[in-house]
Amino acid sequence: MKLIQSRDNAYYKQLKRLAESGRERRKRGRTLLDGLHLAQAWEAQRGPLSELVVAESALGGGEVADWLAGRDCTVIGDALMRELGIVDTPSGLLAVVDTPQPAAAADPDGDAVLLDGVQDPGNLGSLLRSAAAAGVGQVLLAPGCAAAWSPKVLRAGQGAHFVLSIHEDRDLADFMTAYRGTTLATTLERATSLYAASWAGPLAWVFGAEGRGVSPALIERAGLRIHIPMPGAVESLNVGAAAAVCLFEMVRRRLA
Repeated sequence: MKLIQSRDNAYYKQLKRLAESGRERRKRGRTLLDGLHLAQAWEAQRGPLSELVVAESALGGGEVADWLAGRDCTVIGDALMRELGIVDTPSGLLAVVDTPQPAAAADPDGDAVLLDGVQDPGNLGSLLRSAAAAGVGQVLLAPGCAAAWSPKVLRAGQGAHFVLSIHEDRDLADFMTAYRGTTLATTLERATSLYAASWAGPLAWVFGAEGRGVSPALIERAGLRIHIPMPGAVESLNVGAAAAVCLFEMVRRRLA
Protein backbone atom coordinates (compact mmCIF):
# COMPACT_ATOMS: atom_id res chain seq x y z
CA MET A 1 0.00 0.00 0.00
CA LYS A 2 1.19 3.48 -0.88
CA LEU A 3 0.60 6.24 1.70
CA ILE A 4 -0.06 9.83 0.56
CA GLN A 5 -0.02 12.58 3.18
CA SER A 6 0.55 15.71 1.08
CA ARG A 7 -1.95 17.59 -1.06
CA ASP A 8 1.00 18.40 -3.36
CA ASN A 9 1.32 14.75 -4.36
CA ALA A 10 0.76 14.36 -8.12
CA TYR A 11 -1.68 11.46 -7.77
CA TYR A 12 -3.69 13.31 -5.13
CA LYS A 13 -3.92 16.32 -7.45
CA GLN A 14 -5.37 14.05 -10.13
CA LEU A 15 -7.98 12.78 -7.66
CA LYS A 16 -8.82 16.35 -6.69
CA ARG A 17 -9.38 17.36 -10.31
CA LEU A 18 -11.61 14.32 -10.90
CA ALA A 19 -13.59 15.12 -7.78
CA GLU A 20 -14.15 18.79 -8.61
CA SER A 21 -14.33 19.05 -12.38
CA GLY A 22 -16.90 17.56 -14.71
CA ARG A 23 -14.75 18.75 -17.59
CA GLU A 24 -11.80 16.77 -16.23
CA ARG A 25 -13.96 13.66 -15.84
CA ARG A 26 -15.18 13.94 -19.42
CA LYS A 27 -11.67 14.63 -20.74
CA ARG A 28 -10.18 11.61 -19.02
CA GLY A 29 -13.24 9.38 -19.33
CA ARG A 30 -12.98 8.52 -15.65
CA THR A 31 -15.00 9.06 -12.49
CA LEU A 32 -15.02 8.27 -8.77
CA LEU A 33 -17.17 5.86 -6.79
CA ASP A 34 -17.58 6.71 -3.11
CA GLY A 35 -18.31 3.97 -0.60
CA LEU A 36 -18.26 0.24 -0.14
CA HIS A 37 -21.79 -0.26 -1.49
CA LEU A 38 -20.93 1.30 -4.86
CA ALA A 39 -17.66 -0.61 -5.03
CA GLN A 40 -19.45 -3.90 -4.41
CA ALA A 41 -22.22 -3.04 -6.86
CA TRP A 42 -19.66 -2.23 -9.53
CA GLU A 43 -17.86 -5.53 -9.07
CA ALA A 44 -21.15 -7.46 -9.14
CA GLN A 45 -22.09 -5.96 -12.51
CA ARG A 46 -18.89 -4.77 -14.18
CA GLY A 47 -16.00 -6.82 -12.82
CA PRO A 48 -13.03 -6.29 -10.48
CA LEU A 49 -11.89 -2.83 -9.43
CA SER A 50 -8.23 -2.14 -10.02
CA GLU A 51 -7.74 1.37 -8.57
CA LEU A 52 -8.80 1.83 -4.95
CA VAL A 53 -8.17 4.73 -2.56
CA VAL A 54 -8.82 4.50 1.18
CA ALA A 55 -8.66 6.92 4.09
CA GLU A 56 -6.01 5.99 6.63
CA SER A 57 -8.49 5.58 9.50
CA ALA A 58 -10.66 3.17 7.49
CA LEU A 59 -7.89 0.58 7.65
CA GLY A 60 -8.19 0.40 11.43
CA GLY A 61 -11.04 -2.12 11.30
CA GLY A 62 -14.60 -2.55 10.12
CA GLU A 63 -16.22 -3.61 6.87
CA VAL A 64 -14.05 -1.43 4.60
CA ALA A 65 -10.86 -2.83 6.12
CA ASP A 66 -12.22 -6.38 5.86
CA TRP A 67 -13.20 -5.91 2.22
CA LEU A 68 -9.80 -4.46 1.34
CA ALA A 69 -7.86 -7.36 2.83
CA GLY A 70 -5.46 -8.66 0.22
CA ARG A 71 -6.17 -5.85 -2.26
CA ASP A 72 -3.76 -3.23 -3.53
CA CYS A 73 -4.83 0.31 -2.70
CA THR A 74 -3.56 3.83 -2.15
CA VAL A 75 -3.91 5.23 1.36
CA ILE A 76 -4.45 8.94 1.98
CA GLY A 77 -4.77 10.92 5.19
CA ASP A 78 -8.29 11.49 6.52
CA ALA A 79 -8.01 15.26 6.07
CA LEU A 80 -7.04 14.79 2.43
CA MET A 81 -10.03 12.52 1.87
CA ARG A 82 -12.35 15.16 3.32
CA GLU A 83 -10.74 17.87 1.18
CA LEU A 84 -11.70 16.00 -1.97
CA GLY A 85 -15.26 17.11 -1.21
CA ILE A 86 -16.86 14.34 -3.25
CA VAL A 87 -19.82 14.01 -0.91
CA ASP A 88 -20.80 15.66 2.37
CA THR A 89 -19.98 12.54 4.42
CA PRO A 90 -17.16 10.60 2.75
CA SER A 91 -17.15 6.89 3.48
CA GLY A 92 -13.38 6.53 3.52
CA LEU A 93 -13.26 4.39 0.37
CA LEU A 94 -12.99 5.49 -3.27
CA ALA A 95 -12.68 3.60 -6.51
CA VAL A 96 -11.41 5.22 -9.70
CA VAL A 97 -13.11 3.76 -12.78
CA ASP A 98 -13.43 4.31 -16.50
CA THR A 99 -16.81 5.90 -17.16
CA PRO A 100 -19.01 3.29 -18.85
CA GLN A 101 -20.45 4.16 -22.23
CA PRO A 102 -23.70 2.77 -23.64
CA ALA A 103 -22.95 -0.19 -25.87
CA ALA A 104 -25.33 0.82 -28.64
CA ALA A 105 -27.86 3.39 -29.77
CA ALA A 106 -30.97 3.79 -27.66
CA ASP A 107 -33.56 1.10 -28.35
CA PRO A 108 -36.76 2.43 -30.01
CA ASP A 109 -38.63 -0.71 -28.91
CA GLY A 110 -37.68 -0.84 -25.24
CA ASP A 111 -38.99 0.88 -22.13
CA ALA A 112 -37.18 4.15 -21.49
CA VAL A 113 -37.00 7.14 -19.18
CA LEU A 114 -36.33 10.50 -20.86
CA LEU A 115 -35.09 13.37 -18.71
CA ASP A 116 -35.46 17.00 -19.74
CA GLY A 117 -33.34 19.45 -17.75
CA VAL A 118 -33.12 17.53 -14.45
CA GLN A 119 -30.24 19.37 -12.83
CA ASP A 120 -30.25 18.33 -9.16
CA PRO A 121 -27.78 15.45 -8.59
CA GLY A 122 -29.90 13.91 -5.84
CA ASN A 123 -33.02 13.94 -7.99
CA LEU A 124 -31.17 12.48 -10.96
CA GLY A 125 -29.66 9.69 -8.87
CA SER A 126 -33.07 8.91 -7.39
CA LEU A 127 -34.63 8.80 -10.86
CA LEU A 128 -31.99 6.39 -12.10
CA ARG A 129 -32.54 4.19 -9.07
CA SER A 130 -36.31 4.12 -9.62
CA ALA A 131 -35.87 3.34 -13.31
CA ALA A 132 -33.57 0.42 -12.56
CA ALA A 133 -35.86 -0.89 -9.82
CA ALA A 134 -38.86 -0.74 -12.16
CA GLY A 135 -37.03 -2.78 -14.78
CA VAL A 136 -36.45 0.03 -17.27
CA GLY A 137 -33.26 -0.65 -19.17
CA GLN A 138 -32.36 2.73 -20.68
CA VAL A 139 -32.34 6.39 -19.67
CA LEU A 140 -31.81 9.30 -22.06
CA LEU A 141 -30.70 12.70 -20.77
CA ALA A 142 -31.13 15.90 -22.72
CA PRO A 143 -28.37 18.54 -22.69
CA GLY A 144 -28.72 20.59 -19.51
CA CYS A 145 -29.23 17.66 -17.17
CA ALA A 146 -26.78 16.99 -14.36
CA ALA A 147 -23.84 14.80 -15.35
CA ALA A 148 -25.05 11.25 -14.79
CA TRP A 149 -21.63 9.88 -13.83
CA SER A 150 -20.67 12.60 -11.34
CA PRO A 151 -19.77 11.27 -7.86
CA LYS A 152 -22.84 12.84 -6.23
CA VAL A 153 -25.26 11.35 -8.78
CA LEU A 154 -23.51 7.99 -8.45
CA ARG A 155 -23.89 8.14 -4.68
CA ALA A 156 -27.61 8.93 -4.98
CA GLY A 157 -28.10 6.18 -7.57
CA GLN A 158 -26.78 3.50 -5.19
CA GLY A 159 -25.57 1.24 -8.01
CA ALA A 160 -28.46 1.76 -10.45
CA HIS A 161 -26.02 3.16 -13.02
CA PHE A 162 -24.36 -0.20 -13.45
CA VAL A 163 -27.51 -1.97 -14.71
CA LEU A 164 -28.72 0.83 -16.99
CA SER A 165 -27.81 1.98 -20.47
CA ILE A 166 -27.35 5.72 -19.90
CA HIS A 167 -27.34 8.02 -22.94
CA GLU A 168 -26.30 11.61 -22.19
CA ASP A 169 -26.69 14.77 -24.29
CA ARG A 170 -29.37 13.23 -26.50
CA ASP A 171 -32.03 14.86 -28.64
CA LEU A 172 -35.18 13.64 -26.90
CA ALA A 173 -37.46 14.91 -29.66
CA ASP A 174 -35.67 12.77 -32.23
CA PHE A 175 -35.92 9.70 -30.02
CA MET A 176 -39.62 10.30 -29.38
CA THR A 177 -40.25 10.59 -33.12
CA ALA A 178 -38.51 7.28 -33.82
CA TYR A 179 -39.93 5.48 -30.78
CA ARG A 180 -42.22 2.56 -31.65
CA GLY A 181 -43.96 2.35 -28.29
CA THR A 182 -46.01 4.95 -26.40
CA THR A 183 -44.43 8.18 -25.18
CA LEU A 184 -45.87 9.71 -22.00
CA ALA A 185 -45.12 13.23 -20.73
CA THR A 186 -45.97 14.41 -17.23
CA THR A 187 -47.84 17.72 -17.30
CA LEU A 188 -50.91 19.41 -15.83
CA GLU A 189 -52.11 20.75 -19.18
CA ARG A 190 -54.87 18.76 -20.90
CA ALA A 191 -53.60 15.62 -19.17
CA THR A 192 -55.23 12.33 -18.19
CA SER A 193 -54.96 10.91 -14.69
CA LEU A 194 -52.16 8.38 -14.38
CA TYR A 195 -54.65 5.90 -12.99
CA ALA A 196 -57.23 6.38 -15.74
CA ALA A 197 -54.92 6.49 -18.75
CA SER A 198 -54.80 3.53 -21.12
CA TRP A 199 -51.55 2.26 -22.56
CA ALA A 200 -49.95 -0.90 -23.89
CA GLY A 201 -46.60 -2.10 -25.12
CA PRO A 202 -43.24 -0.44 -24.41
CA LEU A 203 -43.33 2.97 -22.74
CA ALA A 204 -41.04 6.00 -22.81
CA TRP A 205 -41.70 8.29 -19.84
CA VAL A 206 -40.68 11.95 -20.12
CA PHE A 207 -39.92 13.81 -16.89
CA GLY A 208 -38.93 17.46 -16.75
CA ALA A 209 -36.87 19.90 -14.77
CA GLU A 210 -37.67 20.53 -11.13
CA GLY A 211 -39.02 24.01 -11.79
CA ARG A 212 -40.43 24.27 -15.32
CA GLY A 213 -41.36 20.66 -16.00
CA VAL A 214 -41.26 19.05 -19.44
CA SER A 215 -40.64 21.53 -22.26
CA PRO A 216 -43.68 22.42 -24.42
CA ALA A 217 -42.02 21.00 -27.54
CA LEU A 218 -41.68 17.56 -25.95
CA ILE A 219 -45.19 17.68 -24.50
CA GLU A 220 -46.51 18.26 -28.01
CA ARG A 221 -44.69 15.18 -29.30
CA ALA A 222 -45.93 12.88 -26.53
CA GLY A 223 -48.54 10.27 -27.31
CA LEU A 224 -50.08 10.66 -23.85
CA ARG A 225 -50.14 13.52 -21.35
CA ILE A 226 -50.21 12.26 -17.78
CA HIS A 227 -50.84 13.93 -14.43
CA ILE A 228 -50.69 12.42 -10.95
CA PRO A 229 -53.84 13.08 -8.89
CA MET A 230 -52.92 14.81 -5.62
CA PRO A 231 -55.90 15.18 -3.26
CA GLY A 232 -53.68 16.58 -0.53
CA ALA A 233 -52.86 20.24 0.10
CA VAL A 234 -49.72 20.42 -2.06
CA GLU A 235 -49.33 21.60 -5.64
CA SER A 236 -46.56 19.38 -6.92
CA LEU A 237 -44.21 16.48 -6.27
CA ASN A 238 -40.44 16.34 -6.41
CA VAL A 239 -39.52 15.03 -9.88
CA GLY A 240 -37.87 11.96 -8.36
CA ALA A 241 -41.02 11.12 -6.40
CA ALA A 242 -43.27 11.76 -9.41
CA ALA A 243 -41.17 9.45 -11.57
CA ALA A 244 -41.32 6.69 -8.96
CA VAL A 245 -45.12 6.95 -8.77
CA CYS A 246 -45.45 6.69 -12.56
CA LEU A 247 -42.95 3.91 -13.05
CA PHE A 248 -44.42 1.74 -10.36
CA GLU A 249 -47.95 2.24 -11.68
CA MET A 250 -46.52 0.73 -14.88
CA VAL A 251 -45.07 -2.15 -12.84
CA ARG A 252 -48.35 -2.64 -10.95
CA ARG A 253 -50.36 -2.97 -14.16
CA ARG A 254 -47.92 -5.40 -15.71
CA LEU A 255 -47.99 -7.60 -12.63
CA ALA A 256 -51.77 -7.48 -12.28
